[in-house]
Amino acid sequence: MSKPAATLTGFIAVLLWSLLALFTAASGKIPPFQLAAMSFAIGGLAGASSWILRPHGIHALRQHWQVWLLGVGGLFGYHFMYFSALRAAPAVDASLIAYLWPLLIVVFSAMLPGERLKANHIIGALSGFAGAGLIVLAGHNIDFKPEYTSGYIMAFIAALIWSGYSVLSRRFSEVSTDAVTGFCLITSILAFFCHLLLEQTIWPQTIIQWLAIIGLGLGPVGLAFYVWDIGVKHGDIQILGAASYSAPLLSTLILVASGFTALSWTIMLACLLITVGAVIAAWDMLFRST
Repeated sequence: MSKPAATLTGFIAVLLWSLLALFTAASGKIPPFQLAAMSFAIGGLAGASSWILRPHGIHALRQHWQVWLLGVGGLFGYHFMYFSALRAAPAVDASLIAYLWPLLIVVFSAMLPGERLKANHIIGALSGFAGAGLIVLAGHNIDFKPEYTSGYIMAFIAALIWSGYSVLSRRFSEVSTDAVTGFCLITSILAFFCHLLLEQTIWPQTIIQWLAIIGLGLGPVGLAFYVWDIGVKHGDIQILGAASYSAPLLSTLILVASGFTALSWTIMLACLLITVGAVIAAWDMLFRST
């Protein structure tokens, strides 16, 4: 697969993550770790079902412990820290800090062999972060308080974990994407134990809620991780990092179209900042001389 094709494949994950808020809202009041356990189980089982037609795919589970540590640490570690941050700090503050991960991907990618960090990558990522910040804040004021320090730290660790997972995956580019199936299934098990320890079980009450959870498992918490794996391993990781800031914007636009929220000047300004940032970051690929 060519680098541009792998980059576009990775961007499918961003499109799928934009459905996360809609499906989560439609799933009812399911606790976060329970929802993660259910959706990751669906995502993992969906990947495993493909092995019926591709029996060789299961061999991808035979990996060095470092691959398992990176994969499970990335998927479960990020969600554990993010959910924990939301329990220890205001959601707006924690979400904004956690959404530093695309910018960190752009910065950390400079340490990869064969990669070169340019000014347009940094400018594009910063523009995207500004746009994402407008979406996350949505008229709220940031008011960092000392009593929420642990939550802020966990949110930043979440950003470090996901950016680190994404960048370090390039060093294991020879590992088949089928290994993500195993990462999802183990993440589901770990999330289930966290649920038992920290939450009260609440089961879906309607067909719509069940369908939303299935949608989460097949899309934002399923296929998204498979195509992201392809993108970060074989695509342009700087462009993917900057383009990832379109996820909160697309998510908000979907909520607007679904009637969950109203269109505002803030959303339109965020759209401009994120779009301009993505174009600047991808300038070399979009306008490469032939």
